[in-house]
Amino acid sequence: MKHIRNFCIIAHIDHGKSTLADRLLELTSTLSERDMENQVLDDMDLEREKGITIKSHAIQMEYLYHGEKYLLNLIDTPGHVDFSYEVSRSIASCEGALLVVDATQGIQAQTISNLYLAIDHNLEIIPILNKIDMEAAQIDVVTDQICDLIGCSPEEIYKVSARTGEGVPPILDAIVEKIPAPSGDPSAPLQALIFDSVFNPFRGVIAYFKIFNGNLKKGDKVKFFNTGMDYEADEVGVLKLRLQPREQIGCGDVGYIISGIKSATEVKVGDTITHASPSCLSAIAGFEEVKPMVFAGMYPVDASKFEELRAVLEKFQLNDASFVYEPESSLALGSGFRCGFLGLLHLEIVQERLFREFNMDVITTVPNVSYKVYTTQGEVMDVHNPSGMPAPTLIDHIEEPYIRAQIISKADYFGAIMKLCLDRRGTLVGQHFITADRVELNYDMPLSEIVFGFYDNLKTVSRGYASFDYHITGYRPARLVRLDILLNGEPADALSSLIHEDNAYDFGRKMCVKLKDLIPRQQFDIPIQAAIGAKIIARETVKQVRKDVTAKCYGGDITRKRKLLEKQKEGKKRMRQIGTVQVPQSAFMAVLKLD
Repeated sequence: MKHIRNFCIIAHIDHGKSTLADRLLELTSTLSERDMENQVLDDMDLEREKGITIKSHAIQMEYLYHGEKYLLNLIDTPGHVDFSYEVSRSIASCEGALLVVDATQGIQAQTISNLYLAIDHNLEIIPILNKIDMEAAQIDVVTDQICDLIGCSPEEIYKVSARTGEGVPPILDAIVEKIPAPSGDPSAPLQALIFDSVFNPFRGVIAYFKIFNGNLKKGDKVKFFNTGMDYEADEVGVLKLRLQPREQIGCGDVGYIISGIKSATEVKVGDTITHASPSCLSAIAGFEEVKPMVFAGMYPVDASKFEELRAVLEKFQLNDASFVYEPESSLALGSGFRCGFLGLLHLEIVQERLFREFNMDVITTVPNVSYKVYTTQGEVMDVHNPSGMPAPTLIDHIEEPYIRAQIISKADYFGAIMKLCLDRRGTLVGQHFITADRVELNYDMPLSEIVFGFYDNLKTVSRGYASFDYHITGYRPARLVRLDILLNGEPADALSSLIHEDNAYDFGRKMCVKLKDLIPRQQFDIPIQAAIGAKIIARETVKQVRKDVTAKCYGGDITRKRKLLEKQKEGKKRMRQIGTVQVPQSAFMAVLKLD
């Protein structure tokens, strides 16, 4: 065990985590030159296209230090705030972390939140200053920022360029010297934490774990602690770029297990693996449950594919433990699922992955957050969906979730960011200057205000310099109303939303204008109305497509033409009474793009 080191790389988005991982893999000769490529651990097409890490990736390296061979288990983590749950799972299975900071951008919001997460788990922190070869690098300024943040001396910070490889070799020595070996009792009953899992159509569920106590051999009878089900370990091994089978995995090591599990629901990330006999007395504690922030309905485009969508979501949840779902039905869309996400980027990525990996096309409803509704009977209801709201006469008051937002930016954009936060019902809690030209702002804001376009607007007003991080602080009373969209007099429940009273009129008007452009013209007029209860607050009309019925009348009395037009008018009226309006998928997504 004293020759094992488990560590992760944490940083803000685009600060060079995956590139640094590439250099460490090259230096330890883990991959042949033929297998080597940029961001080798980002194996999804989507990750390469967007230039972000979506999944945590584990890989084992071997390193010779003073003539002794050490096993280094690296877990590369995402940097975007929407994937912070992936980071928390990686941190739970490590003893140390490389904290990477970009020399051109300095310390950002996610750098701080990921650092606090690592400190809470008592991880050894190795500070690294990346991108020192760039012309815009401010090495001395950012070095001082890191020293202030974690209380180290400038000599302890490793200055590297992950792109060129300059300064990277000493980091491997530091990992061996500074990060402690895993602690645990090899002779105790097996205790292993599942930190990730994937579904393989041929071999079933593959679970990735870290052993805290005991060891695991091929062919052992094992039990999953929370589900209580027994299996046989058909194959165990370590994670290189591909799975490498081993006869035994020892205490403190990271590996995988294949036990022929075909049902995705039998494996839970955060569960503990133990031997069927003797088994450990308790599960490994300290693994936090995921809390979804944004909810949206997902429905199959073809209603007959409901069961197929259920099977796809089960398999997908294995690969993305922060995704949660439950069945629901809608008047307009039929049967589907209410899904929970960590943010809008997470929602977008899930939708894209379902299409690419499972060829599953889904309709997504308007995203919203979860509210607590207190009724006049003294009950408390959790409402994720506007259609689940009780009648206004039964509601005593509604509470909405609030967040503490942490924004770090250049001082030049201080005023623009304050205005943006105030427009979104934010309350300034505190501000302080990290350096002469960098300011940190803390705001209390409703979560519903940051769901739509806040991140994009923040990047716009700060010209890309501001970084943003948040965590839930609790619930507060709010003046909310349910805004319905009526198409031809019928409510389209997929377009309903819960919104603050002050913003309802403006939002309703924009929705009507947007939908007028997106809904195709029919043989009859389609009124698009925004309503709060029985009160209509905005209206637009999609004009009908008309055939020129008077074209065949040449000459003759005007009454002949009038008669034909009246006949057409009657037909249009009858058609409007029985006509239904098809809402295209682009209309559901357009709500996210409202300016």
